[in-house]
Amino acid sequence: MKNVNTPSPVGMKLMDAVANPQSTSQESFAKALEITKAYASSGAATHYSAVARLFFDLFEMFETGRDPREK
Repeated sequence: MKNVNTPSPVGMKLMDAVANPQSTSQESFAKALEITKAYASSGAATHYSAVARLFFDLFEMFETGRDPREK
């Protein structure tokens, strides 16, 4: 069983991007944030958790280059 308190490698990169403005993940963070803001302001989001999930999936996609739907 995976320990839920251990962040994933993508989660660690996200935390670094938030804490460190010079992080190599800043570009992925900015792209994911811009798309997520557009989605949230469009009114298409039916639940607040969908916005957070979308942001994380987009950040993961920009960081890894993989489609998050393949999970």
